[in-house]
Amino acid sequence: MAELITLDNGVLEVKIHPKGAELRVLRNKATGINYMWSGDANFWGKYSPILFPIVGQLRDNTYLYNGNSYSLPRHGFARDRTFQVEQTSDHSAVFTLQDDAESHAVYPFAFVLQVFYELDNHQLTTRYTVTNPGTGELLFSIGAHPAFAVPLLIDGVESAYEDYSLVFNHSAALTRWKLDNGLLTSNHEPVILQDHVLPLRKELFAEDAVVLKGLADNTIRLACSKHSHGIDFSWTDFPFFGIWAAPGAPFVCLEPWCGIADHVHHDLQLTTKEGIQSLPPGETWTRQWQVNCF
Repeated sequence: MAELITLDNGVLEVKIHPKGAELRVLRNKATGINYMWSGDANFWGKYSPILFPIVGQLRDNTYLYNGNSYSLPRHGFARDRTFQVEQTSDHSAVFTLQDDAESHAVYPFAFVLQVFYELDNHQLTTRYTVTNPGTGELLFSIGAHPAFAVPLLIDGVESAYEDYSLVFNHSAALTRWKLDNGLLTSNHEPVILQDHVLPLRKELFAEDAVVLKGLADNTIRLACSKHSHGIDFSWTDFPFFGIWAAPGAPFVCLEPWCGIADHVHHDLQLTTKEGIQSLPPGETWTRQWQVNCF
């Protein structure tokens, strides 16, 4: 079994598993607080999967490209593949996944996916770069899926899920796009915020994720009324956003996406899939998100 890769800048300690290049620990060394969720498989056995080359679910788990039919599971295959590791310093590391015979069977594209993790004071930056080494276009989606502990485990402090909230830096209200068995529908409903605040309640996720499009925000704060610790989660140029927790689970996922689940009436064509990214030969595409811990 591959060993966890540890980053430590004296302020934060991070642990990443080469399988899926998955972030598993984000700990404040002074307070001992681990902001990531525990990965308890009784609820959900992942921590922060990388969604590639699709985000969400395909209709019939199928897509069509150049007259051929392919099958991919929800969120693609990167989260289940082992990345090559290049650790460049105590506070940064690079993880690389390239196309191979296994990927070609389900995804007929040449690609290089790199995931960069870097610590700077109280902040972790996660950056994705996708390079097209092939001779044709590269079609893909990518998304983040980090799960943060709610409640945070803090010595001497009692707090419950309902003591936490998400604070949006711009929005006064949200529009939630509804899902049907993992597929996007045309139905949507308003989610009213209280002074930019969305109180966390487990029933919020009774009908799957809160799916958002075109948010005006670029930062969400996870905060608690019982103590002063939490995170500021920020991102740039992700047109979709998901908020999710497994039923009854003590975490919340904050998920910036470049891509989204198929619509229930999608024609299965990869070229017409909502949010699909197209990258010409020889070019590189990049996005990043940050967590600032306090």
